[in-house]
Amino acid sequence: MTVSERKTSYLRSVLDSVPPYRPGRKVVGPDGRSAKLSSNESPFGPLPSVRRAVADAAADLNRYPDPAAAALTAALARRFEVPAEHVALGAGSVGLLQQLLEAVAEPGAEVVYAWRSFEAYPLLVGLSGAASVQVPLRAESHDLDALAAAVTDRTRMLFVCNPNNPTGTAVREAELAAFLDAVPDHVLVVLDEAYREYVRAPQVPDGMRLYRDRPNVAVLRTFSKAYGLAALRVGFLVAHPHVAEAVRKTMVPFAVNHLAQAAAVASLDAEQELLERVDATVKERERVRDALLADGWTVPETEANFVWLRLGEDTLDFAAACERAGVTVRPFAGEGARVSIGLPEDNDAFLAVARAHPRRH
Repeated sequence: MTVSERKTSYLRSVLDSVPPYRPGRKVVGPDGRSAKLSSNESPFGPLPSVRRAVADAAADLNRYPDPAAAALTAALARRFEVPAEHVALGAGSVGLLQQLLEAVAEPGAEVVYAWRSFEAYPLLVGLSGAASVQVPLRAESHDLDALAAAVTDRTRMLFVCNPNNPTGTAVREAELAAFLDAVPDHVLVVLDEAYREYVRAPQVPDGMRLYRDRPNVAVLRTFSKAYGLAALRVGFLVAHPHVAEAVRKTMVPFAVNHLAQAAAVASLDAEQELLERVDATVKERERVRDALLADGWTVPETEANFVWLRLGEDTLDFAAACERAGVTVRPFAGEGARVSIGLPEDNDAFLAVARAHPRRH
């Protein structure tokens, strides 16, 4: 055994097959432009009232945060009209996914999800020791029939990302409700609704309504996207008490810090003002998609704050062309690119690259 092998023999073998998470990049173009459209962030900073709440909370940085996040939990329970014991918190929805897996997954278990979907799913499932069962998308959206057929007696959990990241597509209420009713009780279905605030199609269901009479359904939301608190890492889960309690048990103590709790409460208090910003992003989303369609691109209908371009082998070349113009998008090699909706001038810079690109789909 070499020295290197001796040094790594205590590390888990699964780490060899788990790719690192790659955050969205930021570049500067030749004209000084930097349009980061790679991370689905809100282009708007926190509201003044939220900044004031964070500044006030900073006076207590020498103290540990409330581990139960009582004020935020109560605010969420009021906002969504659910019992407080149905609410659990985590460091973003990604943190909650990890908490769910720690509560549910183990070697020999299976976790089912559509693919391509949120890129953290295979990473987190692999680290949990469970096996990923990936079900291909159909027409860039979840194939619910195929997902149901993939469930076995080893399946412990099933993710439905709605709207789906990175394609932006969303399944409708009738088909999702029928699917949830067909999934056996031994499977926990997690509705990952990180982009729910951007949904405008009335047929797209609200998981907060669907979970209420289904004990094996949980709903994930986040303050990172529409609420513009990506840097503070705060997400929440709503589920029946047996699930929410398990998720609270697996949270790292103090994972949701004091500033994050204060900012989230203040954001809920200012929600109407925040949602006006969301409306502006939705209008830009429609403008960008309409412009791409007019230029000959094929762009799926999207209910999120991004658009999806199926580029195949041209994906990395397209992303490189965007970077040369000071625009970063999120490429998935051999598949396509996800483009976040930013400020109008950033979207215009992206559209200029897309218009000049010789290959359109």
